[in-house]
Amino acid sequence: MNSGVLREVSDDKRTFWTYSGFMSNKPWTDNENDLIVADYFAMLADDISGRPYNKAEHRRRLLPMLNGRSEGSVEFKHQNISAVLKGLGGDWIQGYKPAFNFQMTLVDAVARWLALNTAWLGRHSAARALTGIAEARSIWVGSPPTLSNQPQPQELEQMLHIARKFDVAARDERNRALGRAGEECVLARERAVLKSAGCDDLARNVRWVSEEDGDGVGYDIASFALDGRPRLIEVKTTNGWERTPFHISRNELSVAEDRRSEWCLFRLWNFGRDPKAFELHPPLDAHVSLTATSFQASFS
Repeated sequence: MNSGVLREVSDDKRTFWTYSGFMSNKPWTDNENDLIVADYFAMLADDISGRPYNKAEHRRRLLPMLNGRSEGSVEFKHQNISAVLKGLGGDWIQGYKPAFNFQMTLVDAVARWLALNTAWLGRHSAARALTGIAEARSIWVGSPPTLSNQPQPQELEQMLHIARKFDVAARDERNRALGRAGEECVLARERAVLKSAGCDDLARNVRWVSEEDGDGVGYDIASFALDGRPRLIEVKTTNGWERTPFHISRNELSVAEDRRSEWCLFRLWNFGRDPKAFELHPPLDAHVSLTATSFQASFS
Protein backbone atom coordinates (compact mmCIF):
# COMPACT_ATOMS: atom_id res chain seq x y z
CA MET A 1 0.00 0.00 0.00
CA ASN A 2 1.29 3.47 -0.88
CA SER A 3 1.36 6.22 1.71
CA GLY A 4 -1.55 8.65 1.85
CA VAL A 5 -3.43 11.12 3.94
CA LEU A 6 -6.72 10.81 5.80
CA ARG A 7 -8.50 14.12 5.44
CA GLU A 8 -11.75 15.65 6.64
CA VAL A 9 -14.22 16.83 3.99
CA SER A 10 -17.28 18.94 4.75
CA ASP A 11 -20.20 20.41 2.90
CA ASP A 12 -23.26 22.27 4.11
CA LYS A 13 -25.00 19.11 5.28
CA ARG A 14 -22.41 16.70 6.62
CA THR A 15 -18.81 15.92 7.42
CA PHE A 16 -17.04 12.75 6.39
CA TRP A 17 -13.50 11.40 6.17
CA THR A 18 -11.80 10.20 3.01
CA TYR A 19 -8.40 8.97 1.97
CA SER A 20 -6.33 10.66 -0.72
CA GLY A 21 -2.97 9.92 -2.22
CA PHE A 22 -2.95 6.14 -2.10
CA MET A 23 -4.87 3.06 -3.12
CA SER A 24 -4.67 -0.38 -1.58
CA ASN A 25 -3.85 -3.30 -3.86
CA LYS A 26 -4.21 -5.90 -1.13
CA PRO A 27 -7.02 -8.49 -1.21
CA TRP A 28 -10.21 -7.39 0.49
CA THR A 29 -10.52 -8.61 4.07
CA ASP A 30 -13.59 -10.39 5.45
CA ASN A 31 -14.44 -7.25 7.41
CA GLU A 32 -14.25 -5.08 4.28
CA ASN A 33 -16.35 -7.57 2.34
CA ASP A 34 -18.97 -7.67 5.09
CA LEU A 35 -19.15 -3.87 5.16
CA ILE A 36 -19.56 -3.45 1.41
CA VAL A 37 -22.06 -6.31 1.15
CA ALA A 38 -24.23 -4.73 3.87
CA ASP A 39 -24.02 -1.39 2.07
CA TYR A 40 -24.99 -3.03 -1.22
CA PHE A 41 -28.07 -4.68 0.28
CA ALA A 42 -29.12 -1.34 1.80
CA MET A 43 -29.08 0.16 -1.70
CA LEU A 44 -30.76 -2.90 -3.19
CA ALA A 45 -33.62 -2.65 -0.69
CA ASP A 46 -34.18 0.97 -1.76
CA ASP A 47 -33.82 0.04 -5.43
CA ILE A 48 -36.44 -2.71 -5.23
CA SER A 49 -38.84 -0.54 -3.24
CA GLY A 50 -38.46 2.40 -5.61
CA ARG A 51 -37.03 4.65 -2.92
CA PRO A 52 -34.46 7.24 -4.06
CA TYR A 53 -30.83 6.66 -3.04
CA ASN A 54 -27.47 8.09 -4.01
CA LYS A 55 -24.72 5.66 -5.03
CA ALA A 56 -21.96 8.27 -4.70
CA GLU A 57 -23.05 9.13 -1.18
CA HIS A 58 -23.06 5.45 -0.24
CA ARG A 59 -19.49 5.15 -1.54
CA ARG A 60 -18.34 8.23 0.38
CA ARG A 61 -19.78 6.91 3.62
CA LEU A 62 -18.18 3.53 3.07
CA LEU A 63 -14.66 4.63 2.09
CA PRO A 64 -13.44 5.68 5.59
CA MET A 65 -14.25 2.19 6.89
CA LEU A 66 -12.17 0.46 4.23
CA ASN A 67 -8.43 -0.03 3.92
CA GLY A 68 -7.57 2.78 1.55
CA ARG A 69 -9.79 1.72 -1.33
CA SER A 70 -10.56 4.03 -4.22
CA GLU A 71 -14.07 4.93 -5.28
CA GLY A 72 -13.46 3.01 -8.50
CA SER A 73 -12.47 -0.07 -6.52
CA VAL A 74 -15.62 0.17 -4.42
CA GLU A 75 -17.80 0.60 -7.49
CA PHE A 76 -16.22 -2.42 -9.18
CA LYS A 77 -16.73 -4.47 -6.00
CA HIS A 78 -20.41 -3.53 -6.13
CA GLN A 79 -20.46 -4.97 -9.66
CA ASN A 80 -18.82 -8.13 -8.31
CA ILE A 81 -21.61 -8.41 -5.73
CA SER A 82 -24.17 -8.13 -8.54
CA ALA A 83 -22.48 -11.09 -10.22
CA VAL A 84 -22.51 -13.11 -6.99
CA LEU A 85 -26.22 -12.45 -6.52
CA LYS A 86 -26.85 -13.44 -10.12
CA GLY A 87 -25.14 -16.76 -9.42
CA LEU A 88 -27.17 -17.18 -6.24
CA GLY A 89 -30.40 -16.73 -8.18
CA GLY A 90 -31.30 -13.43 -6.52
CA ASP A 91 -31.99 -9.81 -7.37
CA TRP A 92 -29.20 -7.34 -8.00
CA ILE A 93 -28.96 -3.60 -8.60
CA GLN A 94 -29.56 -3.10 -12.30
CA GLY A 95 -27.24 -0.07 -12.38
CA TYR A 96 -24.31 -2.23 -11.26
CA LYS A 97 -23.73 -4.55 -14.20
CA PRO A 98 -22.41 -7.93 -12.98
CA ALA A 99 -18.61 -8.13 -13.16
CA PHE A 100 -16.96 -11.51 -12.90
CA ASN A 101 -13.64 -13.07 -11.83
CA PHE A 102 -14.29 -12.27 -8.17
CA GLN A 103 -12.84 -14.16 -5.20
CA MET A 104 -14.92 -16.74 -3.35
CA THR A 105 -14.38 -14.78 -0.13
CA LEU A 106 -16.89 -12.27 -1.53
CA VAL A 107 -19.38 -15.07 -2.14
CA ASP A 108 -18.91 -16.17 1.47
CA ALA A 109 -19.60 -12.60 2.64
CA VAL A 110 -22.88 -12.49 0.69
CA ALA A 111 -23.81 -15.89 2.12
CA ARG A 112 -23.10 -14.61 5.65
CA TRP A 113 -25.37 -11.61 5.09
CA LEU A 114 -28.17 -13.80 3.76
CA ALA A 115 -27.78 -16.20 6.71
CA LEU A 116 -28.28 -13.27 9.09
CA ASN A 117 -31.22 -11.91 7.07
CA THR A 118 -33.21 -15.04 6.36
CA ALA A 119 -36.39 -13.21 5.30
CA TRP A 120 -34.65 -11.52 2.35
CA LEU A 121 -34.94 -14.30 -0.23
CA GLY A 122 -38.65 -14.84 0.38
CA ARG A 123 -39.72 -11.23 0.61
CA HIS A 124 -41.17 -11.00 -2.92
CA SER A 125 -42.88 -14.37 -2.89
CA ALA A 126 -45.60 -13.55 -0.39
CA ALA A 127 -46.40 -10.27 -2.15
CA ARG A 128 -46.51 -11.95 -5.55
CA ALA A 129 -48.79 -14.67 -4.13
CA LEU A 130 -51.35 -11.97 -3.40
CA THR A 131 -50.97 -10.06 -6.67
CA GLY A 132 -49.90 -12.74 -9.15
CA ILE A 133 -53.28 -12.91 -10.87
CA ALA A 134 -53.35 -9.17 -11.55
CA GLU A 135 -49.79 -9.11 -12.86
CA ALA A 136 -49.85 -12.31 -14.89
CA ARG A 137 -50.31 -10.69 -18.28
CA SER A 138 -47.04 -8.80 -17.94
CA ILE A 139 -44.95 -11.97 -18.30
CA TRP A 140 -42.50 -11.68 -21.20
CA VAL A 141 -42.05 -15.07 -22.91
CA GLY A 142 -38.96 -15.53 -25.04
CA SER A 143 -36.62 -18.19 -26.38
CA PRO A 144 -34.87 -20.60 -24.00
CA PRO A 145 -31.12 -20.37 -23.35
CA THR A 146 -28.96 -21.99 -26.00
CA LEU A 147 -25.28 -22.56 -26.69
CA SER A 148 -25.32 -19.61 -29.07
CA ASN A 149 -26.47 -17.08 -26.46
CA GLN A 150 -24.63 -18.32 -23.39
CA PRO A 151 -22.18 -16.06 -21.50
CA GLN A 152 -18.43 -16.38 -21.79
CA PRO A 153 -17.32 -19.84 -20.54
CA GLN A 154 -15.52 -18.42 -17.47
CA GLU A 155 -18.53 -16.34 -16.49
CA LEU A 156 -20.94 -19.24 -16.94
CA GLU A 157 -18.74 -21.61 -14.96
CA GLN A 158 -18.41 -19.13 -12.10
CA MET A 159 -22.19 -18.64 -11.97
CA LEU A 160 -22.90 -22.37 -12.07
CA HIS A 161 -20.23 -23.05 -9.45
CA ILE A 162 -21.96 -20.68 -7.03
CA ALA A 163 -25.38 -22.16 -7.83
CA ARG A 164 -24.09 -25.69 -7.16
CA LYS A 165 -22.22 -24.78 -4.00
CA PHE A 166 -25.25 -23.11 -2.41
CA ASP A 167 -27.78 -25.46 -4.08
CA VAL A 168 -29.91 -22.67 -5.47
CA ALA A 169 -32.17 -25.19 -7.24
CA ALA A 170 -33.04 -26.89 -3.93
CA ARG A 171 -33.65 -23.52 -2.27
CA ASP A 172 -36.14 -22.49 -4.96
CA GLU A 173 -37.84 -25.89 -4.76
CA ARG A 174 -38.31 -25.57 -0.98
CA ASN A 175 -39.72 -22.05 -1.29
CA ARG A 176 -43.39 -22.95 -1.43
CA ALA A 177 -44.55 -19.33 -1.47
CA LEU A 178 -42.37 -18.63 -4.51
CA GLY A 179 -43.55 -21.76 -6.31
CA ARG A 180 -47.21 -21.11 -5.56
CA ALA A 181 -46.98 -17.49 -6.66
CA GLY A 182 -45.36 -18.52 -9.94
CA GLU A 183 -48.04 -21.13 -10.63
CA GLU A 184 -50.78 -18.61 -9.89
CA CYS A 185 -49.21 -16.16 -12.31
CA VAL A 186 -49.00 -18.75 -15.10
CA LEU A 187 -52.55 -19.94 -14.40
CA ALA A 188 -53.86 -16.41 -14.93
CA ARG A 189 -51.76 -16.00 -18.07
CA GLU A 190 -53.14 -19.21 -19.60
CA ARG A 191 -56.71 -18.10 -18.97
CA ALA A 192 -56.00 -14.62 -20.34
CA VAL A 193 -54.43 -15.98 -23.55
CA LEU A 194 -57.42 -18.24 -24.20
CA LYS A 195 -59.94 -15.50 -23.46
CA SER A 196 -58.16 -13.03 -25.74
CA ALA A 197 -58.40 -15.61 -28.54
CA GLY A 198 -62.14 -16.00 -27.97
CA CYS A 199 -61.80 -19.43 -26.33
CA ASP A 200 -63.84 -18.61 -23.22
CA ASP A 201 -65.04 -22.20 -22.73
CA LEU A 202 -61.46 -23.47 -22.72
CA ALA A 203 -60.38 -20.67 -20.36
CA ARG A 204 -63.06 -21.65 -17.85
CA ASN A 205 -61.76 -25.23 -17.86
CA VAL A 206 -58.12 -24.42 -17.13
CA ARG A 207 -57.29 -26.14 -13.83
CA TRP A 208 -54.67 -25.48 -11.17
CA VAL A 209 -53.94 -29.18 -10.72
CA SER A 210 -51.25 -28.92 -8.03
CA GLU A 211 -53.59 -26.77 -5.91
CA GLU A 212 -56.76 -28.79 -6.47
CA ASP A 213 -55.35 -32.33 -6.60
CA GLY A 214 -52.02 -31.92 -4.82
CA ASP A 215 -48.46 -32.50 -5.98
CA GLY A 216 -47.43 -35.72 -7.66
CA VAL A 217 -49.45 -35.53 -10.88
CA GLY A 218 -46.39 -34.55 -12.90
CA TYR A 219 -47.57 -31.08 -13.89
CA ASP A 220 -49.08 -28.04 -12.16
CA ILE A 221 -51.60 -26.62 -14.61
CA ALA A 222 -53.95 -28.34 -17.06
CA SER A 223 -54.60 -25.86 -19.85
CA PHE A 224 -55.29 -25.93 -23.58
CA ALA A 225 -53.73 -24.88 -26.84
CA LEU A 226 -55.86 -22.58 -28.97
CA ASP A 227 -57.02 -25.58 -31.05
CA GLY A 228 -58.26 -27.35 -27.91
CA ARG A 229 -55.42 -29.83 -27.49
CA PRO A 230 -54.41 -30.47 -23.85
CA ARG A 231 -51.51 -28.39 -22.56
CA LEU A 232 -49.93 -29.79 -19.38
CA ILE A 233 -47.68 -27.22 -17.73
CA GLU A 234 -45.03 -27.81 -15.08
CA VAL A 235 -44.03 -24.42 -13.63
CA LYS A 236 -40.53 -23.76 -12.27
CA THR A 237 -40.04 -20.32 -10.72
CA THR A 238 -36.94 -18.42 -9.65
CA ASN A 239 -36.03 -14.84 -8.79
CA GLY A 240 -32.71 -15.48 -10.52
CA TRP A 241 -31.53 -15.31 -14.11
CA GLU A 242 -32.65 -17.51 -16.96
CA ARG A 243 -29.85 -20.06 -16.45
CA THR A 244 -30.50 -20.65 -12.74
CA PRO A 245 -30.60 -24.45 -12.25
CA PHE A 246 -33.87 -26.06 -11.17
CA HIS A 247 -35.03 -29.35 -9.68
CA ILE A 248 -37.26 -31.74 -11.57
CA SER A 249 -38.64 -34.97 -10.13
CA ARG A 250 -38.48 -38.46 -11.59
CA ASN A 251 -42.28 -38.42 -11.86
CA GLU A 252 -42.27 -35.11 -13.76
CA LEU A 253 -39.72 -36.52 -16.20
CA SER A 254 -41.80 -39.68 -16.61
CA VAL A 255 -44.97 -37.73 -17.41
CA ALA A 256 -42.99 -35.54 -19.81
CA GLU A 257 -41.86 -38.66 -21.69
CA ASP A 258 -45.28 -40.34 -21.66
CA ARG A 259 -47.14 -37.23 -22.84
CA ARG A 260 -44.55 -35.51 -25.01
CA SER A 261 -47.00 -33.75 -27.30
CA GLU A 262 -48.92 -32.19 -24.39
CA TRP A 263 -46.39 -31.55 -21.61
CA CYS A 264 -44.14 -28.49 -21.31
CA LEU A 265 -41.93 -26.91 -18.67
CA PHE A 266 -42.68 -23.21 -18.16
CA ARG A 267 -39.54 -21.62 -16.68
CA LEU A 268 -40.44 -18.37 -14.94
CA TRP A 269 -37.38 -16.27 -14.04
CA ASN A 270 -36.58 -12.78 -12.70
CA PHE A 271 -39.90 -13.22 -10.89
CA GLY A 272 -39.20 -10.75 -8.10
CA ARG A 273 -38.64 -7.83 -10.47
CA ASP A 274 -39.95 -8.19 -14.00
CA PRO A 275 -41.22 -11.73 -14.69
CA LYS A 276 -39.86 -13.36 -17.82
CA ALA A 277 -40.26 -16.91 -19.09
CA PHE A 278 -39.49 -19.52 -21.70
CA GLU A 279 -40.85 -22.99 -22.44
CA LEU A 280 -39.01 -26.28 -22.76
CA HIS A 281 -40.60 -29.27 -24.52
CA PRO A 282 -39.62 -32.95 -24.28
CA PRO A 283 -37.16 -34.48 -24.50
CA LEU A 284 -35.73 -32.27 -21.75
CA ASP A 285 -32.22 -33.64 -22.10
CA ALA A 286 -32.10 -31.91 -25.48
CA HIS A 287 -32.18 -28.59 -23.61
CA VAL A 288 -30.56 -29.20 -20.21
CA SER A 289 -28.08 -31.52 -18.52
CA LEU A 290 -29.90 -33.79 -16.07
CA THR A 291 -27.95 -34.76 -12.96
CA ALA A 292 -29.16 -37.30 -10.38
CA THR A 293 -29.14 -35.61 -6.97
CA SER A 294 -30.77 -38.27 -4.76
CA PHE A 295 -31.37 -42.01 -4.67
CA GLN A 296 -33.97 -44.26 -3.07
CA ALA A 297 -32.44 -46.80 -0.68
CA SER A 298 -34.22 -50.08 0.02
CA PHE A 299 -33.25 -53.25 1.86
CA SER A 300 -32.64 -56.34 -0.24
